[in-house]
Amino acid sequence: MPTAPVPAQGVPQGEFVQAEGSVPDGTHLAPTPPAVPVVVAAAEAPAPDVPVGETPAEAAPVQETPAVVQETPAQVAPTPDVQTDATPEEGTPANGTPVDGPPAAPEQAVTTPEPPMAPEQTQAAVPVEPPADAPPQHAPEPPSAPAAEAGTEPVAVPQEAEPSAEAEVPTPADQPVVVPAEQPGEAPAPLAVVPAEQPDDVPAQPGDVPAEQPGEASAQLADAPAEQSADVSTEQPATPAEHPADAPAQPADVPAEQSVTVPAPRDGGPVAQSAAQSVPADPEVLAAGDAQPQPVPAEQALSVADEPVAAQPQSAPAEPTGTTPEPVPAERRPEPAPQPEVAAPASDAVQAVPSVPQEVPSVPQESVPPRPVPQPEPVQPAQSIQEESVLSVQPEPTAHAGPEAPQTPQAPAQEAAPAADVPEGPQVIETAEVPEPAAAPATPPAPGYDDAEREAVLRVMRERRDIRNGFRSDPIPHEVLLRVLEAAHTAPSVGHSQPWDFVVIRSAETRRAMHELASRQRDAYAKSLPKARAKQFKELKIEAILDTPVNIVVTADPTRGGRHTLGRHTQPQMAPYSSALAVENLWLAARAEGLGVGWVSFFDEREMVRALGLPEHLEVVAYLCVGYVDEFPEEPELLQAGWSKRRPLSWVVHEETYGRRALPGEEPHDLLQETVSNIRPLDAKALGEAWERQKRMTKPAGALGMLEIISAQLSGLARVCPPPIPEPAAVAIFAGDHGVHAQGVTAWPQEVTSQMVANFLGGGAVCNAFANQVGAEVCVIDVGVAGDLPATPGLLPRKVRAGTADFTTGPALSREDVLAAIEVGIETARDLVAAGNKALLTGEMGIANTTVSAALICVYTGQDPAEVTGRGTGINDEMHARKVDVVRRALDLHKPEPADPVGVLSAVGGLEHAALVGFILGGASLRVPVLLDGVSAGAAALVARAVAPEALAACIAGHRSAEPGHVAALNKLGLRPLVDLDLRLGEGTGALLALPVVQSAARAMHEVATFDSAGVTEK
Repeated sequence: MPTAPVPAQGVPQGEFVQAEGSVPDGTHLAPTPPAVPVVVAAAEAPAPDVPVGETPAEAAPVQETPAVVQETPAQVAPTPDVQTDATPEEGTPANGTPVDGPPAAPEQAVTTPEPPMAPEQTQAAVPVEPPADAPPQHAPEPPSAPAAEAGTEPVAVPQEAEPSAEAEVPTPADQPVVVPAEQPGEAPAPLAVVPAEQPDDVPAQPGDVPAEQPGEASAQLADAPAEQSADVSTEQPATPAEHPADAPAQPADVPAEQSVTVPAPRDGGPVAQSAAQSVPADPEVLAAGDAQPQPVPAEQALSVADEPVAAQPQSAPAEPTGTTPEPVPAERRPEPAPQPEVAAPASDAVQAVPSVPQEVPSVPQESVPPRPVPQPEPVQPAQSIQEESVLSVQPEPTAHAGPEAPQTPQAPAQEAAPAADVPEGPQVIETAEVPEPAAAPATPPAPGYDDAEREAVLRVMRERRDIRNGFRSDPIPHEVLLRVLEAAHTAPSVGHSQPWDFVVIRSAETRRAMHELASRQRDAYAKSLPKARAKQFKELKIEAILDTPVNIVVTADPTRGGRHTLGRHTQPQMAPYSSALAVENLWLAARAEGLGVGWVSFFDEREMVRALGLPEHLEVVAYLCVGYVDEFPEEPELLQAGWSKRRPLSWVVHEETYGRRALPGEEPHDLLQETVSNIRPLDAKALGEAWERQKRMTKPAGALGMLEIISAQLSGLARVCPPPIPEPAAVAIFAGDHGVHAQGVTAWPQEVTSQMVANFLGGGAVCNAFANQVGAEVCVIDVGVAGDLPATPGLLPRKVRAGTADFTTGPALSREDVLAAIEVGIETARDLVAAGNKALLTGEMGIANTTVSAALICVYTGQDPAEVTGRGTGINDEMHARKVDVVRRALDLHKPEPADPVGVLSAVGGLEHAALVGFILGGASLRVPVLLDGVSAGAAALVARAVAPEALAACIAGHRSAEPGHVAALNKLGLRPLVDLDLRLGEGTGALLALPVVQSAARAMHEVATFDSAGVTEK
């Protein structure tokens, strides 16, 4: 029969939000096909070919209820989830229970406009399936309504609702319906629509309908002839749906039909058309709503939008008839997308589940047995709903690519409570608790500077310099100096204690007195430096006290604020730290004013306090020289002079824990792998230039022998010819103890290791004498000494563990210990190079470490332990035989694989050997020459080559040890020693003796003239 036009509506897709304490069923969990929210009113007479009261296969039973229904605010109606695949016999509901209700009378839908819904509160409703095996239900008999226009079926279109302050739960008069999930190999079922035969005087079904998606729903529903919506039920198989036997009973007072929701516009778009603004109905789309809705008890009201919306009042429920419109074509029907199960905390009454309008597929879906319905928690007052919606929790539905939507394991449903127990009025359904992400702030963060202002601030920081040269005598205006001091005074301080004071010195007499104090301290410091460093220091200008018109002394008062100053209870040193921040502010403000600042630290603090007449309780934090300058250098002056190098940012940023280095936005990097990746071969261009220069130097070709090879190697390593002279230099002595000492491989007790470390630090060892002679720095690193060492200047405490285990009974180290020790070596190389050292020398100390060195050399050379095991500290024949046997037993026990260098060190290595491996790799990655000492350094070089073969390009063999294993190692490495004096001491002594030779090779490249420059005739 002809029908009235159907307004365009979006096609929502349902999602499930589990209620707290409920057990989800399969249909409840599965995504539902989109449905068009239409209510088709019948003509005055029922269809002649369809018996009145006949319902689709999946329609819920109806029960006779009173004609008068209370008007209660309804909550957002969920997407109906009703199958229409099969039509049961007349008067039989989907679950097989006969329906005792009388035939339905004709009805006409009455639409009631709803207030528009706010964008943040327009959320799609979530479907809920009715309980299985419900008793017979009787639909209410509504009062008569005026007949619709002859020959047409008016369609009621739900209106978009305004957001309400409180969520309202459906009463027995407005219960949601569900559509079963799509099964494999089956097409989705048409969505629910009220049949053509309806009784009179039936108003529109209430329901909060979110706003439709702009531009999508209207296109799908336009120009749809209504007459194609009839007589479709005869095409469906008359097989009733099977319900679980343990499903809860259906409540008594349940209306026969429910409204269908439309997804809210994501962008807060305009409200949908009213029912009066009807458009021609598309028969293919109209068929999407032809199935009978199933009633749901009030206690099983589904989880709805977290932003509650008030529904329009309901006058009377409508009673369905048995007609079923034909299904929607395939090109118009969407496939349900798998929807994740999302639940909200109990504090939030309901959760919003967004849905996406989809095109409707064509093939009807076969009947699917519904699953048990979850039992919600007892309802709570509506005012408990929070306005803060966790919209970010709800995932965006996507198109379902597979034949079946994902199912959630189900459990037996709880017994449903009678609908009469549900209080009338606004109600809240609690949902299951899930972790809730932090809600987005209600207000935006405070604004930052614009690009130009930010760049100006960063530029001041980048261009701040510690100035010593180029000061001018121009006076500083008072207003300029005042601005600088004001900036310093605004610095942060612990507990807002503001412990600083600023002593401004302009007097020439006072500045001369300070200059004399600084000069005396400068000379004392120079005497403490190694020879190469002292020479370098004397070339530096360290202060400009007399060159600047203003000097400023910044002090810290540790007593300011009293004993209970906030933040100083456990950190009393916070006062000078806070004053240091004032120094930084002063420095940056001065740079912005075009003023240079030089920090002078060569003072005895107490002597300065007395000379300036300061109170004795004050601490001097900084003595600053301030004045205008000719120019600001591009780089710090100490960097330009080669005193030190800038450390990269990636070295000093750690994520979560120290040593886990990662810049923001990057993954943490492995220090060993990063170091190996930076090792490169010698530069071919620089090598060629070095050999050409050797030919043109005023000497016969090859006359310098090995020195020419060394000079070319240094040029290729530095990528420049002539190469930098490798001074200053530092020798790193790694100290550790060994568990194999218990096997009697040496005559010296193990505590000698700790005693020799103290001797190094005191300057009384052979390495100290040789270092003083050649001007090198001695650096001692505790990587694994068995005893505790006191903190001493020059000692780097980097203990991985207190000595190794006895490798004759088990592994000497764990792989983690090996990697940690290697990183100690890499870090030591980085520190020494950043401090300005241009050559690294290897050294070690550890009683019984020559036994470990022999085992490592055997692994990488393949020689027998008897051939490479020496006498070490001078042991006798009996002890030497025991030492050889210990090495052989360890190798037989572990059978280390040379291709696994970390595994080799774990089996038979030592902590100082692993640290030396890292030291060699670190120096090679920084392209600094590494001078190897004796047998332990040779063993470490073999392991380093196994890790990174190109690391040998940075290695120079300082000497040949008397230990037979060292000779085997050098031969395997292909290195020619510079010194052969039968040394077997260790401590870096052989490398120290070779250092002047290496430095001489580089200096010759700088200072020896060529035939052309000297005017010497070549042969």
